[in-house]
Amino acid sequence: MEATQTKIPDVLIIEPDVYKDQRGFFMETYNEKRYHELGIDVRFVQDNLSFSIQNTLRGLHYQYPNAQAKLVSVIHGEVFDVVVDIRQGSPTFGKWTGARLSGDNKRQLFAPVGFAHGYCVLSETAIFQYKCSNFYSPKDEKGILWNDPDLNITWLVTSPLLSDKDKENPSLSNVTQESLPAYEHQVQSPPY
Repeated sequence: MEATQTKIPDVLIIEPDVYKDQRGFFMETYNEKRYHELGIDVRFVQDNLSFSIQNTLRGLHYQYPNAQAKLVSVIHGEVFDVVVDIRQGSPTFGKWTGARLSGDNKRQLFAPVGFAHGYCVLSETAIFQYKCSNFYSPKDEKGILWNDPDLNITWLVTSPLLSDKDKENPSLSNVTQESLPAYEHQVQSPPY
C-alpha cells in the first residue's frame, strides 16, 4: 500500500495493494494498523454508500462542530473527488485538490477533519463508499457552493445534476467564522 500527499499536505491519495489473478482480485479496503502506519490515526465509526448517475455532483459538504474525517473510494464507476481546506488559519485555507477515483484504479482519498468534500460522477453510474470518523449529525450539516468563484474548482462535468440544497449553499466567503473549524497545526513526519 502506498500513500501520496496531494498539493494540500494533509490530504492523501492511497493506493491499496490489489492481488489479481484469473478469478478476479482481492484487496483490503481498510486495516486500522496499516492506515495508522500511514499517519491516518483516526477511528472510523460510520460507513456510507451512495449510488449516483452520470453528471451528478454532490457537495461541497461538511459537518461542524461535530466534524468528520473521511476515507473515500469508488466501488463501481468513476468520480472526480474534491476536498477544500476550510480550516481557519490554515496555510492552504480555501485551496482545493481533486483526484479521479474509480472501481478500476481502486484509489482512496483521505481527508482529515476540516475539509469540505464533494464529487461528480464521470461514468454512467457510480457506487461511492466512505468511512467517517464521526456520526452523521443533521444539526451540524453544512455546505459550500459547488461553483464558488473564489474556489475556482475545475469540475469535470459541465451541466451537473444537483440537489436543491446544494444549489443554495453559500460561498466560502459568506460562511461565518463560527461555522468553520480552526486549523490546528501538528508537526508530524509522514511515514511514507
